[in-house]
Amino acid sequence: MSITADNLKAARERLAEAQHIALVSHVRPDGDAVCSVLAVGLALQEQGKRVQMLLSDGAGQGFGYLEGVEQFNRNLDGEPDLVVSLDSAARDRLGAAIGDRAVDINLDHHVTNTEFAVINLVDAESVAACAVLAEHFPALGLDISPAVAEVLMVGILTDTLGFRTSNMTPKALRLAADLMEAGADLAKLYHRSLSQRSFEALRYWGAGLSHLQREDGLVWATLSLDDRKAARYPGNDDAELVNVMSTVEDAQLVVLFVQQSSDEVKISWRSEGHYDVSQIASQFGGGGHKPAAGAQVSGSLDEAVEKVLAATRQAMGL
Repeated sequence: MSITADNLKAARERLAEAQHIALVSHVRPDGDAVCSVLAVGLALQEQGKRVQMLLSDGAGQGFGYLEGVEQFNRNLDGEPDLVVSLDSAARDRLGAAIGDRAVDINLDHHVTNTEFAVINLVDAESVAACAVLAEHFPALGLDISPAVAEVLMVGILTDTLGFRTSNMTPKALRLAADLMEAGADLAKLYHRSLSQRSFEALRYWGAGLSHLQREDGLVWATLSLDDRKAARYPGNDDAELVNVMSTVEDAQLVVLFVQQSSDEVKISWRSEGHYDVSQIASQFGGGGHKPAAGAQVSGSLDEAVEKVLAATRQAMGL
């Protein structure tokens, strides 16, 4: 998995030739998913291209301050010249947004990426898809305007929890500095993306934290459909609760279970470098990185907790 001069050149040529481009990322999008699509979309629109920005679950509630976020749609309209996937490790993670349309370019940073496109730009050493973009925008024939710089900065901030994940590198900090020079207001974006939360999100956090449990270095919690309804939280994600849980003192591995329906549960794992949680997630058809990974499992919430904790305990040697 690497990004070469040849596949960058091939991607640049395809982007230059296409006039109608669809950009898509994974279901239940996080900040890096939203922002990687938005950054490329804004840059292409500045070149006069027709762009569709797609997320099958929508862009969520927390990114309304970013330029262009109102342009996201859930489904493809028409037949684009080019389809580009961003921040998605596998084709089936794109949901229904592009139907059965093939993916032409796949740009990502997950070590579990399956290289499912014609052109694959995958850097598993990078901290975020937005960091991959910040590094290679010029090679892709794209310009970093102030609006694009802000979007790329938010993607990096959210995927690194404000530059504090265990995979942070000096290179990533230099890219962030370049984005500041290009017009990104770090203090403002840090507050909006990492500190500010809705009233409903905090109520949702309260429900999850009331279910918090600990066993040696393993910490876990659950969020049920009833919890979401009681908090009136509008999304089907965890409102970033898993990152709050990762601050528990002496926690070596954190697991959050978020019920999606009566028979589907989303699992998020976090580790501060003690364990490779992408290997645990892969047992359930998921993936991610060593410090952060996710999967979706079938069954009730109780069933998911039982089987996922069993595999997680085994990985930890408990």
